Amino acid sequence: MELYQLYHPVTASPFSHDQTYVEIRPCQALRPYIRCFWGTPEPYHQRKNTPPVRTLVVPDTCMDIIFRVDHTGSQVWGKFCGIDDRSFLSLEGGGEERIVSTFAVRFYPWSASLFAEDSLRDTKNGFFDVDSHFSSIRKKIEPILFEVTGIRERSALAERILLTRLRPDRGKPAVLEAVDTILREKGRGEIAQLSRSLHVSKRQLERLFREQMGISPKRFSLLARYQCLWQDILFQRDFQVQDAVARYGYSDQAHLLHEFKRFHTMTIPEAVCYACRPVAFLQDNR
Repeated sequence: MELYQLYHPVTASPFSHDQTYVEIRPCQALRPYIRCFWGTPEPYHQRKNTPPVRTLVVPDTCMDIIFRVDHTGSQVWGKFCGIDDRSFLSLEGGGEERIVSTFAVRFYPWSASLFAEDSLRDTKNGFFDVDSHFSSIRKKIEPILFEVTGIRERSALAERILLTRLRPDRGKPAVLEAVDTILREKGRGEIAQLSRSLHVSKRQLERLFREQMGISPKRFSLLARYQCLWQDILFQRDFQVQDAVARYGYSDQAHLLHEFKRFHTMTIPEAVCYACRPVAFLQDNR
């Protein structure tokens, strides 16, 4: 089974679908590598002095290339975001009156390095100019963002570009095997035992993870467990905290609740309420 079939990381607002955010599933050839394309369905009118919208960003273990487009000023800003191991608030909107749009590529944690031009070491919790790791992709995608404005059309063109930049041979077998084990065990295993089973020293495994994912195997394991728990909370109709304690290897209920809040900044009921809140549609007055 492919890694992407084992693991479906989600955001703090997985049901969001409005004029500022939608997700598009990639083509079959890119599904093992790209979690989704996301952004604005079409450019929209950003009102002058509108209070910025605060969006909670939780550790989804993914990496993103994000393009912010100012159609009024004919400018594009491209950023690469590494794996986050903490939550934060993203502020969007406000400022001058503009026609704006967003287009982004969300990579699985094990796949961004297959498109990157160099190591992803030291990218954890980082925001970088997209040229620092993906200059070739940036040079191809940026021009189309003014020529094509719909997210589905942008996604289709981006797929062609990404397929030409994909280098599966850059993946390290030890990392992919370790990720497979971590996901199957839902983050419950010991890294020392994992390295022994792979016949790779713990130090070597750490080095490979940091180069390919920008994060240690232990930290990724913790984040994967949190993500699997968050998915159960959202999608299991009969979710029970005490059952999850045993399923994910927490020492007790307090341990689970503490770790969830540490990563999510909210209690479980607050997180569910936030995820399921009504979506406010913005008016497009172009």
